[in-house]
Amino acid sequence: MNEKFSSSSFKDPIRQDVIEFNDKGVTFRAKKLIGGVDNFVFYSDISGVEIDNGLFFATIRVIPRARPEIVLNNFTKGDARRVKELILQNVPDHRPDTFGR
Repeated sequence: MNEKFSSSSFKDPIRQDVIEFNDKGVTFRAKKLIGGVDNFVFYSDISGVEIDNGLFFATIRVIPRARPEIVLNNFTKGDARRVKELILQNVPDHRPDTFGR
């Protein structure tokens, strides 16, 4: 699986965030005015994904274990939903549970 999503260049043509999926994890590229930050997170290290919907665009918040959350802005609502769906499909459910799930 190699899918790639980019934030809208309509809202911010200079700082375009990118999310790239591969077989082992996800790369998040948050662009800044000068430079940016690349984060690779294994699927097993992701504990949650949240979407903040605005009027036209959405913000994606990825919550990795033992690391600060990753915030990516200006994605279309459809892309944000698809990103969340792909992440949750690939996050393994191997955590120990007291109820024996």
